[in-house]
Amino acid sequence: MREVVDINCDMGEAFGRWRVGDTDDASLMPLISSANIAAGFHAGDPNLMDQTVRLAAEHGVGIGAHPGYNDLQGFGRRKIAGTARELVNDIIYQVGAIREFAHRHGVRLQHVKPHGALYMEMAANPELSRIFVQYMRTVEPNAYIFCMGGSATWRAAGEAGQPVVREFYADRDYDDSGSIVFTRDAGRPDPAAIARKVLRACKEGKVRTVTGNDIAIDFESICFHSDTLGAFDIVRQMREALVGAGIRIAPVSDVAGR
Repeated sequence: MREVVDINCDMGEAFGRWRVGDTDDASLMPLISSANIAAGFHAGDPNLMDQTVRLAAEHGVGIGAHPGYNDLQGFGRRKIAGTARELVNDIIYQVGAIREFAHRHGVRLQHVKPHGALYMEMAANPELSRIFVQYMRTVEPNAYIFCMGGSATWRAAGEAGQPVVREFYADRDYDDSGSIVFTRDAGRPDPAAIARKVLRACKEGKVRTVTGNDIAIDFESICFHSDTLGAFDIVRQMREALVGAGIRIAPVSDVAGR
């Protein structure tokens, strides 16, 4: 049974007056321990980045850069062709933005977590993952990379000695390979069902796939998305279930250290 776990959430995913989802980040921030902050390419603008980083710093939430494909219209959920080095340069540009806002508010960059279709591409692309990890080793050797266990990103980080955190996706489905089922619209899932799913993963190390099979799953952090409809009820019921079972919510540095 997992006794302590990090909860991370994709945040700052708006642009100017455009908003996605039905939950304000300010209501979610006190309930999480790590924030993945959109860095401008799939969502986010300078004012929103500043606001979200400041909010995270005020709540003692670990700050992560959440770089995506340069795809505002598609919310970073469409694959864009490019060489591995071109894509990593896009990541560098975005990580730099979040890191500077973190410095402005007197905190450090805790982690980097790619977004959406870029996250899925990196999970399957050893070259892209390797070049990305080389960049992290150069500029942020102590920052965590958030990814799926068993992915190309996870393997590249482990081989290079970069701190790495495996995620469990609360509001996404799994296939029999242990990969999440990529979707552009998660609808409005049942918060109680998600809480049961998360609690089982923590207690038994298992998750039910879309084909009805149980597979083993291991992780240090639980992810949910601020743009999922009903995000506040999802994290509230999830936390209640975990805390009620004696599972502590803690910063990822505490969890990964175990």
